[in-house]
Amino acid sequence: MSDYIVSARKYRPDSFETLIGQDNIARTLSNSIRRGQLAHAYLFCGPRGVGKTTTARIFAKMINCANPGPEMEPCGECESCVSFQEGRSYCIHELDAASNNSVEDIKALMEKVQVPPQVGKYSVYIIDEVHMLSQSAFNAFLKTLEEPPAHAIFILATTEKHKILPTILSRCQTYDFNRISIPDMVRNLRSIAEKEGVKIDDESLHVIASKADGAMRDALTIFDQTVAFCGTDVQYQDVIRNLNVLDYEYTFKMVEDFLTGNYADAFLILDEILAKGFNALHFVGSLSSHLRNLVVAKTGGLEPLLELPDSLKKRYQEQAARCSNQFLFEALGITKECETGYKAAVNPRLHIEFSLMRLSYILGKPQAQIPGQAGNDAKPAAVIPSEASVSPAPKVEAPTPVIPSEASVSPAPAPSRRRAPKTGSALSMSAIMEEDQKEEAAPEAATESQALPEDETLRLKWKELAGQYSAKPRLANMLSSGNINLSEENGIKVVEFFVINEAQKQWVEEKMLRELEGKLRDLAGCQKVNVMVSVTPMEEAEKKPYMPEEKAKDLMEKNPEVRALVADFGLDTK
Repeated sequence: MSDYIVSARKYRPDSFETLIGQDNIARTLSNSIRRGQLAHAYLFCGPRGVGKTTTARIFAKMINCANPGPEMEPCGECESCVSFQEGRSYCIHELDAASNNSVEDIKALMEKVQVPPQVGKYSVYIIDEVHMLSQSAFNAFLKTLEEPPAHAIFILATTEKHKILPTILSRCQTYDFNRISIPDMVRNLRSIAEKEGVKIDDESLHVIASKADGAMRDALTIFDQTVAFCGTDVQYQDVIRNLNVLDYEYTFKMVEDFLTGNYADAFLILDEILAKGFNALHFVGSLSSHLRNLVVAKTGGLEPLLELPDSLKKRYQEQAARCSNQFLFEALGITKECETGYKAAVNPRLHIEFSLMRLSYILGKPQAQIPGQAGNDAKPAAVIPSEASVSPAPKVEAPTPVIPSEASVSPAPAPSRRRAPKTGSALSMSAIMEEDQKEEAAPEAATESQALPEDETLRLKWKELAGQYSAKPRLANMLSSGNINLSEENGIKVVEFFVINEAQKQWVEEKMLRELEGKLRDLAGCQKVNVMVSVTPMEEAEKKPYMPEEKAKDLMEKNPEVRALVADFGLDTK
């Protein structure tokens, strides 16, 4: 049977001095032991694999050591240290709360607490994943945790502090463990690689440390996996292939294509990345991280934020020197938009490719060229000749044209009002409004020759327009009720229709007038038609009685018999 031990267990720290990335916690616990200021309960919380349980074991072994060192390190030779290392210590007890989370398990633990230690001064109880205890188990644990025997010390460890009851938190000294930094992990991995006789470069170690996401245990597990795949001679390409990590070279090349405007090569790089099985969204995230690193490398004083080996730092600084701040900021904005809209995109690949084209157009010099085609073979773009450059056609004698009558001339369709594209950024709202006002104020040349429609034609077209709003009964009734007035002002037909009050007039003018005018022009085939709305004059409006007094008065005016009856009996109509 093999005696192989995984690195996470083989190189597990056994003293505060060898603890990685938690110097402040190690110093605080060492000082509390030196001064004899030990609490009866501790809570170690933080992410996975950062040394919570390891620190609890070192602390438990240290407080029972008979001959501690000058820096309060366990001697490793006394009975307490030897028994702990051999796994037969009777004064250090560990409980996994994930599988022992019932009230009965806690009651059994409470019975052990009453037994004093056989060796050493304290009985230490390490409860791992304490947040997994049930509510009733927490309640059973409260009294003992508040007033434990003098020889008992509890160390609780958890990755989810927010699940611990506030009554438990208030009875413990809380220590928050941090994620281990990449430089600390790289130094530890380098030391372990030298002890194991493994040859590995710094870039590979940084890839492993980045993949571990701040957890030293995960980094050691990935290191063992890499050694199993590559052997004792680890190459960078083998590491990224084994861990399915996107190579830095792709993002470096792609940024170079953005700087030259060559989106065709960027498309090919994306195709190669997807062909290797990488997630497209993960690629966009890597590109955003690369642009972020370029910003950091370009900005002085931010070198500590670039957690990369020296060789890669130099490459980032060289590429950042060729990028302007405006380019980097706009590029980051585009990649951020791409990440945000990726999941909602119907065609995710096209969504990313369009973002790559936008990135290539930032500097305004696209140079997309079909691979393998020489630059001189490319066909020049078609040149649209200007009006002045077109030579007039030779005159051809033609018979005298017959001038058609006015009635036979069909009105020309209204010219499109779409604006021509302009160079630069999009038009501002104020510029668009100014153009709209100019277009409305100036009559269009193409419509000046149109014949005005007859009054009877306009009345028929108005009825047809009212019929188009049958789905909106109130509006249709407003348009069809009453007569319309037709007039002509400065060669333009004016159609005036009436509403019963100012509120209706204001609503029509704000919401519907432009739409009604446009539809009537289309129906009449003439742009020289305007629509206006007016309120029916009071004297013309039909007066309807609403109040009881008004109704009684109206009834008496229309019926003399009712008026006589009211007078005979002296009835009150108010």
